[in-house]
Amino acid sequence: MYQVLLVDDEPLVYHHLRTLSNWQEGDFELCGQAFDGASALEMIASVHPHIVILDVDMQGMNGVELNRKIQQQYPFVKTIMLSSYDNYDYVRECLQNGAVDYLLKHRLDGSTLINVLQKAVRVSVVERDTKPVEVEDIWKVRELVAQMLQGQAEATQEMMDYVREKAMFEQTVCYTVGAMQISSFLLLTEARSDVQTNHMVRQALDMIQQSLGELPERTAAYVENGRIAVIFAFQERSERVAASEAERLMSHLRHSLELFLNLTCTYAVGHVCSSLLGLEASYRNAEKRLDACPTLALAGKHSERIALTIEEQKQLLLSVENLDRQGVYSLIASVFDGVREQPIHAPAVQMIVRELLSIGEKAARKWIPLTGEEEPGTLPTREELGRIAQTAELEKWLQSYYEELLQRLKEERAAGPYSRHVSQAVLLILEKYSSYITLELAAGAIGLSSSYLSRIFKEEAGMTFSEYVNRVRIDASRKLLESGRYSVKQVSGQVGFSTYNYFFKVFKEWTGMTPQAYVQQLKSDEHAK
Repeated sequence: MYQVLLVDDEPLVYHHLRTLSNWQEGDFELCGQAFDGASALEMIASVHPHIVILDVDMQGMNGVELNRKIQQQYPFVKTIMLSSYDNYDYVRECLQNGAVDYLLKHRLDGSTLINVLQKAVRVSVVERDTKPVEVEDIWKVRELVAQMLQGQAEATQEMMDYVREKAMFEQTVCYTVGAMQISSFLLLTEARSDVQTNHMVRQALDMIQQSLGELPERTAAYVENGRIAVIFAFQERSERVAASEAERLMSHLRHSLELFLNLTCTYAVGHVCSSLLGLEASYRNAEKRLDACPTLALAGKHSERIALTIEEQKQLLLSVENLDRQGVYSLIASVFDGVREQPIHAPAVQMIVRELLSIGEKAARKWIPLTGEEEPGTLPTREELGRIAQTAELEKWLQSYYEELLQRLKEERAAGPYSRHVSQAVLLILEKYSSYITLELAAGAIGLSSSYLSRIFKEEAGMTFSEYVNRVRIDASRKLLESGRYSVKQVSGQVGFSTYNYFFKVFKEWTGMTPQAYVQQLKSDEHAK
């Protein structure tokens, strides 16, 4: 029995249509009525009608817009437009958007209605007998497809037996498989529980299947690690047309995930095959295209970088601790040099970004106090990664992440028992200590006279402005010397001293020993361990 849903904001129309003809004699059943566009879309998802009769003129979402949404989200559903007005513009737009026909309420009779319903059946994307494919069959096909593509050998034969038993794909002449990857899946799910990850996957899979329609000929199945396979079965189509249609549908699915779930995805379509036995090979072909790195392939190169070195991890933490923005940016750029041309979902890219994020989060937990159970400060969240499509964009996002982290660290260190103006001065010192900062520059930036800033700074900080600058520079120099990566002369320039001799003098004043003696003590302490 073909199920028919009515969408009309006039309650009496349902009764009129139901009594207009003997529905069962035509193998039709009026399965319900929706009174607006939003409830209509919900009912289509729950009752799975074959045909929808919808009024053109409704409050809120009109019938023309609703018809367009139905064709996008449920292409297997045939629509018939119903109106009290003979408006040619409406007729044309509805037919262009896939409606089977356009009926006028005041001219409608029983035979006309049945004829149009039968026309809808004839032009349906998939011919069915007297009832739709059971939802359980769709889920079984999805399960078997996932098992096949995960390499479970027995699943292929089980799939062949199942579709033969259920008389599925009888009219199919060719197949192809699309592979879709949630771009930053590993990064998005690293901090989530298994339940939260499964929920995200289920949302994505349901959205894809909803867009495809509940048909075994278009089946989505989750494979692993944010990768979803989509099976397409085509009837009486050339391979070229089938491949083109699969590309179009995959593009539509990607758009739907971005629009409704804020998940950026990439996809590729495999070669066309003639039987179910070729599905796995078509999927592997799609995966190969999806994971390809054209730039490296053309250059004959292979990226060997898969993670940060221990030295890079130490250097990044050191740059963060010293509030060295340029050092952080340089290290991120250096790391991305090895993976920038790879697709965003490549394991090397995901692993490196995970490590960079982990170091940033570790620094935030260490140096920025938590507020209740919230994350430190207002750092960019991992959820934003779901909207990033390119590796280069990911690099820019990480720069923004560390920029915000450094700003929060500066603000935290500038906070304390200081007035607003002194806090601003301390913040400027932390930002500029490695280059050039003076009392006059700070006073001008804050909008105070240098004499007034000098007085309140010494009263609140317990030292002069220049002494505070030197303290910050010496603290930073000690951390650099402790890293063992730089010579004493290199350190003096990096922390903002104009001459080595002046650095030597100030370092001894603050630590009680020369820089060389400090390095020797570090070595002695290391040997003692």
